[in-house]
Amino acid sequence: MKINNTLFTIVLTLLLVACSSSDSRYSISNDVGPDKPIQLDHIEDAHPVYEPFSRGGNRDYNLRGGSYKIIKNPDGFKQSGQASWYGKKFHGHLTSNGEIYDMYSMSAAHKTLPIPSYVKVTNKDNGKSTIVRINDRGPFHGGRIIDLSYAAAYKLNVVDTGTANVEIEYITTKPQPSTLNPTKALLSYSIQASSSNHEDRSKSLAQDINQSLSLETYIEPNNSNFRVLVGPFSNYSESEKVLQMLKTNGFPQAFIRKNNL
Repeated sequence: MKINNTLFTIVLTLLLVACSSSDSRYSISNDVGPDKPIQLDHIEDAHPVYEPFSRGGNRDYNLRGGSYKIIKNPDGFKQSGQASWYGKKFHGHLTSNGEIYDMYSMSAAHKTLPIPSYVKVTNKDNGKSTIVRINDRGPFHGGRIIDLSYAAAYKLNVVDTGTANVEIEYITTKPQPSTLNPTKALLSYSIQASSSNHEDRSKSLAQDINQSLSLETYIEPNNSNFRVLVGPFSNYSESEKVLQMLKTNGFPQAFIRKNNL
């Protein structure tokens, strides 16, 4: 048991320093953006849904002389400070809860909010705001309160400046008491693979996904846009597996959303 606890501590420490480490696990020493970034304008905010806190990344910890206590009840949490971002150096590596960091996803790192969490981030320098999903720990530089993915930083115009003055606000996703009613608790999930204002292209893409990956697809009009959706799925675990398949087959911007039946 002592050996297992020691091993767990070592692994946890490696994951916690993911956003700031300079060790040899990474192929490049200094973090940069992608060499040939994909088009990001169509990527939507993260969609807050209820998710149980993960087993990994939610223990109080000590790092570099600092002591960090995970916030157990973040309802109403707000914080102001500097945002930074992380990109290519960490792309494809593990986040603090064991997920794979994707610089094209709308995610972020925070020192003490529970994982996963959703927060609204407002760039106070230009008024832009977006919603991200917290799945990592950091940043551990003085004055910085959140480390944005490359995609989220792009949305807030933080890529060029490197840092920005922001305010973050926790978004509550806890089920409300009314959801205990079985007739209101039925949920399903779909995966949005793409969104475009070209109906013909969207239909063609949906057909390609269906034929090449053997996945059920459908189109959902949304004002002048047409969303290409995969599913629906009856449970979140199933949709997570398909999401990883899509991400490794040319859809790094795909994300899971909840459908109310």
